[in-house]
Amino acid sequence: MSESATSGVRGMTVASAFAGMRSVAPVVFKAGCPDCRGRFELAASALRLAIGASSRTTFYSFTCPECGVSVRKPAGERIVELLTGGGVSTLRLHSTL
Repeated sequence: MSESATSGVRGMTVASAFAGMRSVAPVVFKAGCPDCRGRFELAASALRLAIGASSRTTFYSFTCPECGVSVRKPAGERIVELLTGGGVSTLRLHSTL
């Protein structure tokens, strides 16, 4: 391994930089199904975020774990911020004229 790969800032190695950290709990998001009215928590991997050119084309989606229906909900700026910060996969939609 090269010197730059093993040394971090001010000579600190990657291993020593993370030595004092505790494990981090996975991010979960509370969601609800408009079909079955189920309420549940979903991991970031269970959600998808699509960011379009307008508020109408920006949404998140998931499959309801209780009834299996595909759910699509609008995502405003705050929701986009929370989902992207929590590691949700994001797709940027581009329009063609």
